[in-house]
Amino acid sequence: MVVGTVSNEIVSPVPASRLWKALVKDSPTLMPKILPDLISKIVVLEGDGGVGTIVQTDFNPGAVKDLSYWKHRVDAIDDEKFLFRYSIIEGGLIGKKVKSTSFELKFEANNPDGATTCKLNGEFDTIADTLPPEEEKKEMVGGMVGMFKAVEGYLLANPEAYP
Repeated sequence: MVVGTVSNEIVSPVPASRLWKALVKDSPTLMPKILPDLISKIVVLEGDGGVGTIVQTDFNPGAVKDLSYWKHRVDAIDDEKFLFRYSIIEGGLIGKKVKSTSFELKFEANNPDGATTCKLNGEFDTIADTLPPEEEKKEMVGGMVGMFKAVEGYLLANPEAYP
């Protein structure tokens, strides 16, 4: 077992509060709507969105290599600091390539221009005694960046959404 990390920063012209509402608070509704080729549904299985909430994301067949669904648990959520931590607890690459995976999203307002920096950090424990190749790590981050960019595009095209 080896511990690995992934990270990325994205600067967006969308205010942090709108990104937070769309990406974190309303993802079960918004993500299948704007990414129907990727995500078939997102369902809250237990909880109210706070710490301990369990959410399942179902991906369309063949949309993501080796991935049909995952369940994540909310580990931390802070509406004032725009901080969200979650762990994949089932599905995804759990049991295939990793023993555990957790992610943290943090949105920071870049005043005075209103832009936001989104910081994505992930940590995983591999099953094998080696880290995955850089290409696989880039794929992992690239998929998340792609989802972020889809939400950003939706928010820019719909300025009345998530005020």
